[in-house]
Amino acid sequence: MLETYRNLNAIGFNWEAQNIEEHCQSSRRHRRCERSQSAEKPSEYTQRDKAFALSAHSHAQRHERINTEKIPSEDIHCVEDVLPYTSLQVHKRTQTGQKPYECKQCGKGFAKPSHLKRHERYHTGEQPFTCNECDKVFSFKHHLQTHISIRTGEKPFKCNLCDKSFSKHNHLQSHRRTHTGEKPYKCDQCDKAFSEKCNLQTHIRIHSGEKPYKCDQCDKTFSEKCHLQKHIRIHTGEKPYKCNQCDKAFSQYNTLQTHRRTHTGEKPYKCNQCDKAFSQYSNLQTHRRTHTGEKPYKCNQCDKAFSMKCNLQNHVRIHTGQKPFKCNQ
Repeated sequence: MLETYRNLNAIGFNWEAQNIEEHCQSSRRHRRCERSQSAEKPSEYTQRDKAFALSAHSHAQRHERINTEKIPSEDIHCVEDVLPYTSLQVHKRTQTGQKPYECKQCGKGFAKPSHLKRHERYHTGEQPFTCNECDKVFSFKHHLQTHISIRTGEKPFKCNLCDKSFSKHNHLQSHRRTHTGEKPYKCDQCDKAFSEKCNLQTHIRIHSGEKPYKCDQCDKTFSEKCHLQKHIRIHTGEKPYKCNQCDKAFSQYNTLQTHRRTHTGEKPYKCNQCDKAFSQYSNLQTHRRTHTGEKPYKCNQCDKAFSMKCNLQNHVRIHTGQKPFKCNQ
């Protein structure tokens, strides 16, 4: 097909001079006649030809404008055969999964050359999209559009099930799943599924053991970026989360939330076997062991086990002889 197109160009085929749409209609009439004689059923693609013919014709006009001698019309079989990048062919690739345009740097395939060109910017770092309000540049148009939305505060993507709106379309799509409960991203190693792709990618690291986020101040690595960010505060001493009811500050947001309950008295974690409630989930877990009898903390010097870590630590001092508590009098 591609070779046919190149041959036509090589001999100077005038695309404008040929009525592609009229030829396609004639070609389809001829094929229908042949089918009526052979009782052949039309394929689903043949029935869709009309929808793509006009698009293909306009694409042909844009593609090459060479005013030289014509070639006989009988040498043109169909717009499918002479235009390798027509809308019809792109549509067929979505049906078959064909991806003929391959990235030379990573081997990834694409159905359209424009998709390959866009992908190549990941490798080249090219940033052709510039914000006309500031000096920022972007590799992709949708990144520029998101940047502009942040500057203007515009949130054009509205949820039709509630009153929330979003600056990015993919944020709206993710939000809709909170209404539908849809979890399209499935782990192929266990039965877990997720509403967002990034959550699946994070989960997969549990199976692979991958920890791509490394601390540049020590040798620790992490499977999630947020865990690295929390860890870095151990080195910097940063405590960005401040209590608005006292002067305490914390390095982690969940620690601040737990602290706030000392002011409010809230105890959201309830035991389902008795009427006790707790301000921290870890305290509920410890309490549950009084019902189950579980003792996960084992002494490695004798056969004793404990339901709480602090009790194990106290017990270990019997073996070590450690006496950390001193009287100051």
